[in-house]
Amino acid sequence: MLKRQVHDEVALVCDSIGSVSIAFTERTGGVSRPPYASLNLGTHVGDDPGAVAENRRRVLAAFGAADALDRLLVPNQVHGDRVVTVTSALPEALDDARAQIAEGADAIVCTAPGVPVMLCYADCVPVVLACPVGFAVIHSGWKGTYARIAAKAADALVAATGVAPSDIRAYIGPHIRGDEYEVSHDLMERFAQRFSGIDPAGSLLDLARCIRQALVEAGVAPDAIEDAGLSTVRMNDRFFSYRAEGGVCGRHAAVAFMSGVDACAM
Repeated sequence: MLKRQVHDEVALVCDSIGSVSIAFTERTGGVSRPPYASLNLGTHVGDDPGAVAENRRRVLAAFGAADALDRLLVPNQVHGDRVVTVTSALPEALDDARAQIAEGADAIVCTAPGVPVMLCYADCVPVVLACPVGFAVIHSGWKGTYARIAAKAADALVAATGVAPSDIRAYIGPHIRGDEYEVSHDLMERFAQRFSGIDPAGSLLDLARCIRQALVEAGVAPDAIEDAGLSTVRMNDRFFSYRAEGGVCGRHAAVAFMSGVDACAM
């Protein structure tokens, strides 16, 4: 079950399954200045690169992965449905993975111990899948949700690890909630054609509901999907929100790491 822990002012909403630890970061405990204050983890928003690097170091230290900073993978997110799988921590394998994710990827499946993965958000839905021998970190905005990227990542995690879909636990992190996310009539109609329970005449889109449906259809047990229930808009003091902050803000992150360390037990 997700729980909030604070390590040297860095707050993590986290859990672990075996040697796999997962976490969603908050916005406090870093060194970035406004409008990116303070734990901004995104390099593409106009923040000082040195501050972002220090913030990432602090997150991995709080997460129990300080020694793995040089192996950190952070993809170039493009609001697509590409999933990259990483199976080795050898330098040549990580070089290949970095080349792939630099071209654009919105999910990373990892079965390699000692390789931390970080994806950044500021209203889109962070999803992490975990099993005892691997994990997936997923960026699911409306385009990724429509393309069922979470289900595709679940399929890739099953293929990479050999576990059954029912052995996967899924976590949905802080995001703009279904009662806050107003979209066009055309987009509502598109989602209503692909997901159940969507009112095509409405204007509020619940991405988490759609992600949950896609995961269940991929074989993940409904009771193994945990939604943190955290709003980036209403909890803007804890999380960055693109909408609440007028399009200029930092990015919090979802992070996962496989080792013998349980970050939530530290």
